[in-house]
Amino acid sequence: MISKFALKAVCTAAVVAGAALVAPAAHAGTSSQTKYPIVLVHGFIGFDNILGAVNYFYDIPGNLRKEGATVYVASVNPSQTTEFRGEELIQQMKQWAAKDGVKKFNLIGHSHGGPTVRYAAGTVPTMVASITTMAATHFGSKVADELAPTFSEGSTLDSLATSGLKLISWLTGNKTTDKTSLQAALASLSTEGSAAFNAKFPAGAPTTPCGEGPEVASVAGNSIRWYSASGTAVKTNGWDISDLILAGTASYFGTEENDGLVGRCSSHWGKVLKDNYAWNHLDEINQVLGTIGKNAPSPVAFYQQQANRLKLAGL
Repeated sequence: MISKFALKAVCTAAVVAGAALVAPAAHAGTSSQTKYPIVLVHGFIGFDNILGAVNYFYDIPGNLRKEGATVYVASVNPSQTTEFRGEELIQQMKQWAAKDGVKKFNLIGHSHGGPTVRYAAGTVPTMVASITTMAATHFGSKVADELAPTFSEGSTLDSLATSGLKLISWLTGNKTTDKTSLQAALASLSTEGSAAFNAKFPAGAPTTPCGEGPEVASVAGNSIRWYSASGTAVKTNGWDISDLILAGTASYFGTEENDGLVGRCSSHWGKVLKDNYAWNHLDEINQVLGTIGKNAPSPVAFYQQQANRLKLAGL
């Protein structure tokens, strides 16, 4: 169990960091030209980009921009509480708003980025037009539940893992590298931690177990649209080493459908667009380096389609 987690953190970061981005050849258009800018927010052990070269959302920001979208990519701590990451996101939103005259944002978060964008919506609702989450840990992850006792605070394993996470943060240029904490992240990503967070920020919550929530829900009188999606595949491409790692973490879910790190039902929030794409947790952000399953739909196309949905909704 220990080696699976460590291998995931090290291998994924190393493979992604060692590659170069390939610019897509798509023609310019306007299908993704939303009224309000799009903000992409990464998850646990994530980054905006590494050394300014490789994006977490591989090929996605560039393709959205080619179709007319204004896209910001947030830089939040790779391993901290949802509230800590949310405050970082809000500060960046305020900076973008002041610099570019932006009134609202369409926030899109992957994995731990899902609760992170919900925190922003609950804290500064006047700045948020919509929330879209991909494989978000809304109801926690069984992987976090299992790993928290193993990486007990102050243990050698905790220190080693946190050092690795700090390296990722440093490589991205994040300003809160010294605040990186594996235990803080696992607490937020746990079932118990997620339940406490949901009690504070309930807007968009499913109305039935494993159901969906409202497409439109207000926070402090501000109307916000809520969407979610996820995959339920694990081993999708034999050439992708991360598939083997995710196959190991998927074992924690037993018979529950999952993408290797997040259960299908845990990803539900607001209107569920689709919860069983043939993607694993990294395919959902077009990683590693676009090596998704041969017959799986394009993750890039999903984000473009969602941008178009927001555009047609006047957002």
